[in-house]
Amino acid sequence: MPAFRASFLLRSASALAVVALASGPVLAQQQDPGFFIPGGQRPAQPQPQQPRPAQPAQQQRPAQAPARPNTQAPAPLPPGQQPPDAVIGIVDVPEIQRVSTAFNQVRDEIERRRQRLNDDLQREQNNWREQQQQLANQRATLPPDQLRERERTLQDRITDSQRIFRERSRAIEQAAQQALQEIEQALGGVIRQVAASRKVNLVLPRPLVIFNDPPFDLTEEVAQQFNRVLRSVTMPPDATGGAEAPAAQAPARPAAPAPAPAAQQRR
Repeated sequence: MPAFRASFLLRSASALAVVALASGPVLAQQQDPGFFIPGGQRPAQPQPQQPRPAQPAQQQRPAQAPARPNTQAPAPLPPGQQPPDAVIGIVDVPEIQRVSTAFNQVRDEIERRRQRLNDDLQREQNNWREQQQQLANQRATLPPDQLRERERTLQDRITDSQRIFRERSRAIEQAAQQALQEIEQALGGVIRQVAASRKVNLVLPRPLVIFNDPPFDLTEEVAQQFNRVLRSVTMPPDATGGAEAPAAQAPARPAAPAPAPAAQQRR
């Protein structure tokens, strides 16, 4: 190799080494070692891709603002009559019920009817259990057809009794509601009557009032007038007729043999 060409290659390699150190790893990766081989061909470099023209952004329509509700104030009404000054009265309804003869009469009658219903139901349930126990004891001795017939009879009796007791309970509740409505209507009329006599135009129940002077309390006067107006309430009779289910027929016992005549006994 001539000295000129060797020195030229050394200088070129030194210069490229300096450029490679300055350019960093990017240049070293892009450099092809075949370029320094004597007589070698320079590899074809890839053509840079032409940048695509930027597409114009689609124009977005501006969002429509939501329709505002109509906040326009309504037209003012013509001036009306000013309410009078409040004259307040206080009434304790539970206290009036406690001393009311009509209310106590209704309460006692409803309690008696409910107690009678519970007693009848308890008695009927005991009869059911007794009949069921008798059928259980006779299960081994009775024919299957007769056993099924008695079981069906007992089940029908239980079903009818339950229906009757439900009707009795419903009748008691309806009688209580009717009596209480009558008491409530009468009490409302007495409260208005006492309030009008005292020039009271606003009556409040005592549980809503934290403090009041005694002159505001109308309870005692209302209670006395209420006992004069309504002393008792007529209630419908208790529907106990036919309420109790008929007692189930006990299994027929074999009749005892008749005693032998005296002549036969001597023999």
